[in-house]
Amino acid sequence: MFELSLAEKIVVAAIPIIFAITVHEVAHGWVAGKLGDPTARLAGRLTLNPVKHIDPLGTIVVPLVMIVLTPFAFGWAKPVPVDWRNLKQPRRDMALVAAAGPGANIVMLALWTLLLSVPFAAGNAVSYPSMLFIEMAKVGIIINIVLIALNLLPLPPLDGSRIVTAFLSPAAARRYNALERWGLPILVVLIFTGVLEKILYPMVDFMLSVVSMVLGG
Repeated sequence: MFELSLAEKIVVAAIPIIFAITVHEVAHGWVAGKLGDPTARLAGRLTLNPVKHIDPLGTIVVPLVMIVLTPFAFGWAKPVPVDWRNLKQPRRDMALVAAAGPGANIVMLALWTLLLSVPFAAGNAVSYPSMLFIEMAKVGIIINIVLIALNLLPLPPLDGSRIVTAFLSPAAARRYNALERWGLPILVVLIFTGVLEKILYPMVDFMLSVVSMVLGG
């Protein structure tokens, strides 16, 4: 059995985490473009280059602080710009744009799960490269599950709130989205009090059970 060093663990974890965050953001912009808004493309954000999506506070500072102070890693990338005025049906299309992010994470979750299910990756071969791949796939599964569950929360400005907004009257939507300025403080409180873990647990547990079933566990 091979024991990975801290540096190896960081590199192995960084690859699926970067993909999970980057593809999530690109999916928002890509769907917006298909629905009539070219803002993300014109801003050069339809790229898998992670540098284009890094938010210094949300991608670097906050995750490091959360890792040090809590058992829960939380952060965000620089949001892909979307101009709702360019969308053909703004209320419906903003919901579709929002759903594209978690949708991309679902696709990546499925891909990492399928890759981990092949005989070589499942552990029949215990070579050093195969162990690195196994650990990478495990991180890919976990980070995408967390991002799906977290982003589907109906708390502005998370993606789930944009989906909910499509079903509200204009007046109710304005009142609901006014909560956006309090969204991050509320989320931080939920994390530090342990409430967020309880909220996310049913969805996370369900997705882990599906993954386990696919892997034959």
